[in-house]
Amino acid sequence: MALPNHHKSVTWQSKALATLAFICAICLLRLPFRTTIATIEILHRLPLTTPTTADTTIARLANACARVGAWWPGRAACLETSLTLVLAAVFTGRRLHWCLGGRFDPPATHAWAQTPDGTPVGEDDTTVWPWTTALCI
Repeated sequence: MALPNHHKSVTWQSKALATLAFICAICLLRLPFRTTIATIEILHRLPLTTPTTADTTIARLANACARVGAWWPGRAACLETSLTLVLAAVFTGRRLHWCLGGRFDPPATHAWAQTPDGTPVGEDDTTVWPWTTALCI
């Protein structure tokens, strides 16, 4: 599922949920990384539904999560926005996996959210794929 058009309107409910998830993500990323991983693993034990590529709620959340970091004075890159999307999905009762990986040529690292079937969520068309997954929670 590609990232929705940034010119489309985002509902205030999606913005509020994305803002709450972003604050939680920033707090989680300030903790030791093993604590962040353990928190995501605990959240995955909840009885959550698996979203499909046609799930409009996930598409709206992806758009809102991509926008919410604009007001943050610190770093709001792929690590923060992907964790924000995973947390926002949990808050709506849906399960997304948080993936961290990299590529070799040119060397780079990346974080993204994906559905359990492996479809990346919230990635725009300019993202060069494939990334090699190092960790998928």
